[in-house]
Amino acid sequence: MYALTKKMYPNSSILGRPPFPPKRGQANGFVAQLPLPVLFSPHQVIESQFNIRNTNFHGLPLNNVARLPATSPLDWKLGHSTPPHVPSVSAVTMGRKRRSDEHSPYDLKRQRFSSPGCHVGSPEAAASPLAARTASSHLWSDSSSPALSPHTPKPAGCVPPLRGESRHSAPGSPLPPAKDKLSQQILELFQACQQQSDDLQKKEVCRAQLQREIQRLFPSSRVYLAGSSLNGFGSRSSDADLCLVVQEGPVNQRTDAVYILSIVQKLFYRLSYIERPQLIRAKVPILKFRDKISGVEFDLNVNNIVGIRNTFLLRSYAYIESRVRPVILVIKKWARHHGINDASRGTLSSYSLVLMVLHYLQTLPEPVIPCLQKEYPECFNPSMDIHLVPEGPKEIPSYTSRNQSTLGDLLLGFLKYYASVFNWDKCVISVRDAEAFPKPNCREWRDKFICVEEPFDRTNTARAVHERIKFDSIKAEFKKSWQVLQLKKDLNFILPVRATIQKR
Repeated sequence: MYALTKKMYPNSSILGRPPFPPKRGQANGFVAQLPLPVLFSPHQVIESQFNIRNTNFHGLPLNNVARLPATSPLDWKLGHSTPPHVPSVSAVTMGRKRRSDEHSPYDLKRQRFSSPGCHVGSPEAAASPLAARTASSHLWSDSSSPALSPHTPKPAGCVPPLRGESRHSAPGSPLPPAKDKLSQQILELFQACQQQSDDLQKKEVCRAQLQREIQRLFPSSRVYLAGSSLNGFGSRSSDADLCLVVQEGPVNQRTDAVYILSIVQKLFYRLSYIERPQLIRAKVPILKFRDKISGVEFDLNVNNIVGIRNTFLLRSYAYIESRVRPVILVIKKWARHHGINDASRGTLSSYSLVLMVLHYLQTLPEPVIPCLQKEYPECFNPSMDIHLVPEGPKEIPSYTSRNQSTLGDLLLGFLKYYASVFNWDKCVISVRDAEAFPKPNCREWRDKFICVEEPFDRTNTARAVHERIKFDSIKAEFKKSWQVLQLKKDLNFILPVRATIQKR
């Protein structure tokens, strides 16, 4: 195992010169001589610079060995202070892709990222690369966490625990029957392309390693997986979204987040297993990079807490009814094939697409899924402490719908709804309320071509669609695909099944 670990990440420690501030105007993605961000005290900034300069050859800061948490943020600690259970680490497999979902920061009433106790081991244990890797490279390593312990029975609710999802469906949630050709094609594509447990594991191994590296700069920080990697709608080629949490409360995305990511970018240049770290200065800035070992593309943001909350809301929708995941995965593949699923190019993000499908399934005469935020408000309270978020929906039962539509019927209905029924000019798509409400006369919604409400911070997730020509092309693809599929009843006429499966 030690040999495997050294082979996977031979130079994971931070070596070389410290990240001195770049010269003004330096055009390589670094921040040009920003003033110290208000979220850090002078002492904290000095400490982070000291940490990167005082790193031994195991990659551990000499002044913070005893303080370095060796736990995974997805253990979701609840304030315990006992040492974690240390499992073994499986090998990493290969994968690829990038995605550009957009979310906005959420102003929380109370967040306690420092409230979970940091597990402190001996300096000798912390200094061992193998011990550190095995201690934090699993999603489910803490026997003190009731939801994620390997000894805890499966929760009674419909949402499976993060540990132990089966390869083809959630335990107790059989895939829907395929009674016609179109439904069989949808099911076949879903089974071949859905994210597998080893796909998630390779992302988690890299996340855990990066958390250790970043904690040498900011010892109290945590790195969380979010997005399609955890929400149940990922495919084998999905990238991974990471959220770096550095403090309680919101972070100024325009200044502080960019400053932090620029420091992390300098760190990543020194890591042999990270390539192409690129700082993207969007409304929510991200650091894009690739893990050479697994081949996974990552997007790292700072304190985008709403992304963690909506990950577990979508995860609940994914498993509450067995038809949801196959339909959504196929629709994402269809949108990507037709060039309308790329927010960086002015079309729909995958997140917006998922919300559009959920809204359609909620608003049918006989709904396929309920409105979870209305029926279980306590499970999705927007002020819930972030480390309790995964616990919220675990007891939600499966939904038994009286709607018996096949997968093919639902795909056809989705295309028809947005091709000829939904009023783009006057309505906002809302999963939070399970309705299409009138477009408010305010800046967030006025004169926007597509309005999709974020369920927690209520911003417009489809704001990337800001050109008429892109909006018209999106509507045209819905209409054309609906007309063709209604006539042919064969998925290949709007999405080549074999080729899509080969791409995964």
